[in-house]
Amino acid sequence: MNPKDWLHRLVLPQWTHDQSPDQSHPHKRRFTAGYRRKQNIVRNVWIASGLVMILQATPAFILAIALGTTFLSFLILDETS
Repeated sequence: MNPKDWLHRLVLPQWTHDQSPDQSHPHKRRFTAGYRRKQNIVRNVWIASGLVMILQATPAFILAIALGTTFLSFLILDETS
């Protein structure tokens, strides 16, 4: 066991190490397969918008795309579905 794993086990709760959701934890949805699919979608959206920001490098456009992408990310990761 390397020092990083030892420190991880010492400081953080057990469920963070084995990635199993604790039934009483308020963020247990973050460990479900559906939520991880949503995270992958959000990651791809950010990569695509980042490429658009690089291609169109004006501050106003970058700010508008960043705010829109942030809003879209919150919509995708909403916990209602």
